[in-house]
Amino acid sequence: MTRKIAVVTGTRAEYGLLYWLMKEIQADPELQLQLIVTGAHLSPEFGSTWKRIEEDGFAIDAKVEMLLSSDTPVAVAKSVGLGTIGFADALDRLKPDILLVLGDRFEILSAVTAATMLRIPVAHLHGGESTEGLIDEPIRHAVTKMSHLHFTAAEAYRKRVVQMGESPDRVFFVGAPGLEHLQRLPLLSWSELEKELDFPLSSPLLLITYHPVTLEGSPEKPFGELLHALEDFPDARFVFTMPNADAEGRGLIRMTQNFVDAHTERAKAFVSLGQKRYLSLMKLCDAVVGNSSSGLTEAPACGKPTVNIGNRQKGRLKADSVIDCEEEREKIADAIALALTPAFGEKAKNTVSLYGSGDVAKKIVKLLKTCSLDGILEKQFHALEVDE
Repeated sequence: MTRKIAVVTGTRAEYGLLYWLMKEIQADPELQLQLIVTGAHLSPEFGSTWKRIEEDGFAIDAKVEMLLSSDTPVAVAKSVGLGTIGFADALDRLKPDILLVLGDRFEILSAVTAATMLRIPVAHLHGGESTEGLIDEPIRHAVTKMSHLHFTAAEAYRKRVVQMGESPDRVFFVGAPGLEHLQRLPLLSWSELEKELDFPLSSPLLLITYHPVTLEGSPEKPFGELLHALEDFPDARFVFTMPNADAEGRGLIRMTQNFVDAHTERAKAFVSLGQKRYLSLMKLCDAVVGNSSSGLTEAPACGKPTVNIGNRQKGRLKADSVIDCEEEREKIADAIALALTPAFGEKAKNTVSLYGSGDVAKKIVKLLKTCSLDGILEKQFHALEVDE
């Protein structure tokens, strides 16, 4: 009997991480992919990226509208409620055998809350991690406790999920799914990328992504420090990717556009690059700058330096190619200058990934097919001995 796997995606970044897993589910005769699209994918402001999903050959089984036009914390809280209502209807109609979700965002909290009430088993990717500066931190751990199968990106994270009381025989270290693109996706050359971006590239080239740090108030001042630091590199070119649909993210979008308008000859911003262009840029750039998780996972696997700014990724495993710095202009500029030195560039090239080898999708599909669902909803707390 075919097992129905409902996959939820709400952002461009999350979709990129799920892409190969969805392809493997779609191709397996023992599984049926049910795709639920929500959040920023459905918003013209964030690029209406649901269209790209269909262009990639996926049929969308349900669209759950949940974003309000405002980006205040109150609006995000209300969006969680709207999402729970929408996911309840979608899941009741689709009746999946397993709901598969990734990460820690508010859209995922809505989906998993609805699944819990509908008694649908949940499989969770990227549990056990820590991002201490974000509201995502408690959301991720809440999703872990409402999930029944766990696919972690590192062995340390597998142990942490078990520490949270999850049964070890349902927690699996598979690696970071985002690394699979580096094995399976043909990336663009320098000239091809210039044509795709309609932007002349030169070295030094910085790939910049900065998201709101949702537990620390307004993100505009620290982002302003980053933009001021970039002024110290008059010979550099900058490619920005816009922030996610987080609370207070629209101010960062406005600031980014103002910066680009003032530096049109050497800066360009994109609402959504897509995985192929984004990873091609990462492979060709001189450093990744900002506070995105891709600077900790994909960038080290690409052999590129990362300047990780502030506390958004505090608590995550970091390779030797990652430079942490505070959200102050001089410290950001010093970190970028270090990342651009030949010595640090060589160090980054020799960095070993902390997040597996990238062969993730087939591992997860095998487990989705073979795991027993009998009694899976009746979770018992796995207590560790004191000396563990």
